[in-house]
Amino acid sequence: MGLDLFCPPDSGTIRRVRGATGIGSLPGTDIDEAARVVVGELPELPHVPELPARGVGADMIGRTAGLLVDLAIEVITSGYRVTPRPGRDHRRAVDLLRGDLDAFDEALERAGARPATVKVQAAGPWTLMSNIELVRGHRVLTDRGAVKEFSESLAEGLRQHAAEVAKRTGAKVVVQLDEPGLPAVLEGLLPTPSKLGTVPAVPVPDARAVLATVIEALGEHEVVVHCCAPQPPLSLLREAGAAAIAFDATLIKGAAALDEIGETWEAGTTLALGLVPSTDPGVPVALKEVGQRAFTLVDRLGFPRSILAEKALPTPTCGLAGATAGWVKRALSLTRDLSASFVEPPEGW
Repeated sequence: MGLDLFCPPDSGTIRRVRGATGIGSLPGTDIDEAARVVVGELPELPHVPELPARGVGADMIGRTAGLLVDLAIEVITSGYRVTPRPGRDHRRAVDLLRGDLDAFDEALERAGARPATVKVQAAGPWTLMSNIELVRGHRVLTDRGAVKEFSESLAEGLRQHAAEVAKRTGAKVVVQLDEPGLPAVLEGLLPTPSKLGTVPAVPVPDARAVLATVIEALGEHEVVVHCCAPQPPLSLLREAGAAAIAFDATLIKGAAALDEIGETWEAGTTLALGLVPSTDPGVPVALKEVGQRAFTLVDRLGFPRSILAEKALPTPTCGLAGATAGWVKRALSLTRDLSASFVEPPEGW
């Protein structure tokens, strides 16, 4: 089976990547077991697992803040705040990520796996800056100078991180930027420190420009942007330069959303379709049940079904941090089997 995966519209080059991948997070606190599961279930396109249940520095914001260059964070009662110099909280985030990479390396070695492509994940600039406070208590995204400083620091940190993973594994590295908070940023829904008002909405051109800065800085490392919000801003993400966009396909509703999906595909962007439940639904889940949504989507938009093999990638609907250990393996197995079904649909689909 083969997928035309992560192909920037203007590159003119299509790389063939086989298999399926996950969104990033897994349950529990045992990173060695998590890495073993990912490598075992997703041998052709594994990702460095995230275990937010470990607490400070292992969650999406703290983990990403640990990648920042020349910027440091600390934990306060309301979350994370900028601090003049790295302290215990910042060092914990850095140490956890270093240990995660070691565990990932060991899992690959023990499995005898040499994947051509691996994936790493981090919070995107807008989700990161809306969840870290400046010293005076306001969110980073409210200060134009801080926005520039943070986006440049994140871009450099991600570039260094991707380069290290590439050196360790000998694989091409795809960088996933998680932007679940971007819609709230664009709609002006974030509360102010007093909780009596909301932070002004960030104009779409400004949001796009900052995201583009980070994506461009990653150079050869292709970027997939993940947004599990009900109405992901697909056009903005595509125009910012995302080679692929991941979203929860089970939440898409309405003609406007469908049109935007169609336009994104027509522009040549790969869509990572979240189809497999991220937590155990409590009833048996059949492969056809999760896959039918993708085929129905393609049929409604008038595309040939072959586009699922050429410009789509199945994933869980979101991260698996809230799943049971048993469901993690079932979900990743379903995702992998769905990838094969995109290439060769079973009879009757």
